[in-house]
Formats: sequence, structure tokens, C-alpha cells
Amino acid sequence: MAAVQRPPRLGSVVVGVDGSESALSAVLWAAEEAFMRGSGLFLVHATDTDALARYLFQAEIDESRRTGRALLDLTAATVSARHPDVFVVKELSDRPPSGALRHAAARSGTIVVGHRGRGGFASLLLGSVGLRTASTASTPVVVVRGPTGTGNPGAVLAAVRDDRDLGCARAAAREALLRQRPLRLLRVWRTAGSRSERTASRGRPCAQAADHVLAQLRMEGLLRDEFPDLKTENEGARNPSVAGALVEASRDACLLVVGGHRGPDHPGPTPGRTTLALLQHAHCPVELVPRHGPGHGSTS
Repeated sequence: MAAVQRPPRLGSVVVGVDGSESALSAVLWAAEEAFMRGSGLFLVHATDTDALARYLFQAEIDESRRTGRALLDLTAATVSARHPDVFVVKELSDRPPSGALRHAAARSGTIVVGHRGRGGFASLLLGSVGLRTASTASTPVVVVRGPTGTGNPGAVLAAVRDDRDLGCARAAAREALLRQRPLRLLRVWRTAGSRSERTASRGRPCAQAADHVLAQLRMEGLLRDEFPDLKTENEGARNPSVAGALVEASRDACLLVVGGHRGPDHPGPTPGRTTLALLQHAHCPVELVPRHGPGHGSTS
């Protein structure tokens, strides 16, 4: 009798705590993720007093730390009320927020940050902590957007471009197994026309899409070998806006997983234009998997 495949073990979950509504949404999402993983949950509050120490009185630093500890205690109590079996670690750091999150995640943790909008147009924009963390982390970063309940029936959506995105697809496969949801591999390539044209791998691909479909089929085969219980959907789409197509596809997803790479025309410590658009406009949480992070380039 064949053994039942268990969902692959994932690392710990690290989430930033700052008292905002956005951060609370991220904490609740992270708590559910840690519960499903059977892992620890690290609540991190950063006072950033290291950089500001020369400008602050000691009493101000002490007050900042007291406030931080109280916030961590309150947040931990909220998590424990929902998920009493999740082991919670509270970490008060004097580092800047992004550095504190990266330090807590070490080499294998998943960092979770909130979407820092305050209403109006600003609600569409990713906050500075989320942007810096997504741009500099060497481990996966989840930006919590849209509905975050576990009842979302959608698939885990993986945005892939070529064979170099195998690590991204593997991370998405693990999340899909964790949620007992199918994995939808979606490759969007830009066209000059205004009419969206789609082709599924099970049909006859157009000439321009043939190479992309073959690459996706290879990737799907590798994933099925590694995760035999995983249900996969493999699809390609032609659209004048890659970001627009992926944002639209995210309406029916419980999680969107994308690779962390930038085009040559987007240098510097920021995500590429398409990735940034997804982090700002997707209808579900977005997981950014660094291309050179753990899990890439191997199926072991």
C-alpha cells in the first residue's frame, strides 16, 4: 500500500508587529500559515532605536521598548486565542524594521508584512517597510493583500516565465499541498496587440507560444515527480500587460507566488516593474520568492 504523501515541511513564519490595522491582518494570516505548517511564529517589533539613539533621551528609548513589549504581549494573546497550538516567540529589536525581520527569518523563515495603505490612492501603495523587505530579503516574503481567510477556495497561482522559475514553482507547490488546493502555473507573455489571446497546454499552442508551453510542461513534469499528490493546472496567456493579466488572475487565487527577479532596465534595490505592480494591486496575498534563495535550482 502506497504511503500517503505529507505536505513538505516549511520553515518558521516571521511577521512584523507595529500596531497598525495592516500589520494585524498580516499577523492573522501569518498565524494561520504557521498553524498549517506546524511551525513556530515569530512576532517581531522593531523600535529602530539603534539608529536614533544619539538623538533620543534614555527615557524615550525605555518608553519605546515598554510600548513595544506591551504590543507584542497583546498580539501574542490575540494569536493564542485563535491558534492555541501555535508556538509564539516574541522578539523586541532595536534594529530598523526590515533588518529586524530579515535577522529573525535567518536562512529559512518566511517573512510576512502588511500592506500599508491608509485609504484613498495611498491604499494602493506598498509601504516602505514592505518594499524594503521585499527588495532585500534572501528568504520568501509575503505581502498580505485582499481577503485572507482560510476559506478562500481558489488555487495557489504561480507566475512563471522560464526554467529559472523552478524554485518559485516549487515554493508554490509546497503552499498548494499545505492548503490542499491545486497549483495553477501561469505564464504570461507580452504582445503588441490589444486583444488578449489564451492557449492552454492541453490544446494546440500558437507558434509564438510553443517554447513557453514546452518549458512549462517540463516544469510541470518535474513538479509531478517531486509532489505526486499535487494537482496542477498549466496555462499560458498572451496579453499586452503582463502585470494586468496576473492581477486579474489573482482574483480567483488564495495566494500568488512570484519569482524575485528584475529586468535589466530596473537596476537598484527595488522589485521590477511587474513585481511591484503585483505587490500593489493583487487581489490576494503575494509571496515573493528570491531567485537565489533556498530551494532554487534543485528538486531534491
